[in-house]
Amino acid sequence: MASQDNLELLVDRYLRHLSLERGLAKNTLAAYNRDLGEYLVFLGQQGIDSIDEISELTIEAFVEQAALTKKSSSVARLLAGVRGWHKYLLIEGVIGSDNAHKVQPPKAAKRLPKAISVNQVLALLSAAGPEPFDESNSQLDPIGLRDRALLELLYATGARVSEVTNLDIDDLIDPTMIRLFGKGSKERVVPVGRYAQRALQSYLVRTRPLLMAKGKGTPSVFLNQRGSRLSRQSVWQIIGDAADAANLGLEVSPHTLRHSFATHLLEGGADVRVVQELLGHSSVATTQIYTLVTVDSLRETYAMAHPRARR
Repeated sequence: MASQDNLELLVDRYLRHLSLERGLAKNTLAAYNRDLGEYLVFLGQQGIDSIDEISELTIEAFVEQAALTKKSSSVARLLAGVRGWHKYLLIEGVIGSDNAHKVQPPKAAKRLPKAISVNQVLALLSAAGPEPFDESNSQLDPIGLRDRALLELLYATGARVSEVTNLDIDDLIDPTMIRLFGKGSKERVVPVGRYAQRALQSYLVRTRPLLMAKGKGTPSVFLNQRGSRLSRQSVWQIIGDAADAANLGLEVSPHTLRHSFATHLLEGGADVRVVQELLGHSSVATTQIYTLVTVDSLRETYAMAHPRARR
């Protein structure tokens, strides 16, 4: 039997171990099988047909090759599978040392949050629904009032989409403050600006009772046309439709409004720790990525405006 077949048998032993002794799901096992199969192909290309020939440099080369065509998260998953296999072989006494445990996955690229400009936000809000200036105007579209209130609140508070869809009437502390429940049910109270206050009040008075009458009764603030709690998917659709109507020419999501909220606050001079609290971030390091956006903006403005900045 060829040695490469021995490597495949060792992978099969590992997969049986994961299935029988650790009880991993079928889909998870299939993922391990694909990843380790890719590893075996790489070893074959390197002329390696024995487990003893695999060095730390071999595994690093595999990671570097994978990083050329895969996302960092996919490479990290590949390496996790390889590490698991090598650790298993060490425990089983097949190898005398584990050459995989020190190999590190590539660092994920630091992706700057996408934010849109204040003017683009205003265009998005206008496209979502009417601004409730005249409460006596019976021609105002009730669903448009809901959508306008929804987007105004997302931008005014920086809330996550799940925090807004889970918002209940009791969470409206008063017209100026709302209670949000973030990741891990962590509670925070955030202020609501005047425009969002007015849009939310108009929706609560003029639209929500109409929607409530179609459902079985729910404490949710934002309802769909059947009177049930508005879903995350519906919020994405509402924002996407508003972006199309506003001819923004770019993809806008609930997170776009959250990013824009944070970026515009920092550009306006807000302290990063205040923004951290408003966003519900556990660590200020998560919030500080937004400062990179504003520094880039300041640098561009300086280069354009300062008479001694131009070359």
